[in-house]
Amino acid sequence: MGMNSIHVVFAEEDHAKFADEICRLIYESALQRGTGIAKRSPEYIASKIKGGKAVVALDGDRLVGFSYIECWEHGDYVATSGLIVSPDYRHMGLAARIKEKTFELARRRFPYAKIFSITTSLPVMKLNSRLGYVPVTFSELTDDETFWKGCEGCCNYDILQRNHRRMCLCTGMLYDPKQPRREHSRLAPYRMAFRNWLKKVFSLKKKYFIPTLSQKPTQVQTKKTPANYQNSLLFIHCFIQIKRLLDKF
Repeated sequence: MGMNSIHVVFAEEDHAKFADEICRLIYESALQRGTGIAKRSPEYIASKIKGGKAVVALDGDRLVGFSYIECWEHGDYVATSGLIVSPDYRHMGLAARIKEKTFELARRRFPYAKIFSITTSLPVMKLNSRLGYVPVTFSELTDDETFWKGCEGCCNYDILQRNHRRMCLCTGMLYDPKQPRREHSRLAPYRMAFRNWLKKVFSLKKKYFIPTLSQKPTQVQTKKTPANYQNSLLFIHCFIQIKRLLDKF
């Protein structure tokens, strides 16, 4: 098993046989990361492959990676989605090769479209930054309801709903071919990851009620989840997340 034996290519119709395996990898990746990847059916994945809107990574006859593109608003916006790598092939630089090939596919098929990505993954943010993506608010992404409806399969969809689609745990990133390419900052992905972490902390604070001095805890909350206990858990969670983030520098 080596990078020289892995071929990253534009998907062809006969690659549709991998649709079930791709869906399994997407689901397992979401579980491992504890964050959201919108669920997709094998039929949907197969349609992307047959439509020439996907990229596959193959080691011989074995599928080891995948990604696809979607177009919105009559091709004005294109999203790169579903980037996954088989667990045995991670930390080898394969994700970067798949991302670059998917970006090439989007630029070939939709040369004038704005290409965007929403992600919680720090490695994906790094790859996007190198390709010329910049962080943007969700209001700068597509307004197509079909795209946002696709987020319903994500475990963080309730956060998106609560914030009226203005923000989620994901970071929105956009490549605009009409804009001059900005100089890449190595720290940009880490700043985006830190913002994502802050959003997660505030989301937990809203989900798990933490009484304040101006609030009277209910009988159930006083009995089962005392304020000092919940605050301690939140502090520990914050400390662990900050340590993980600092370890990446």
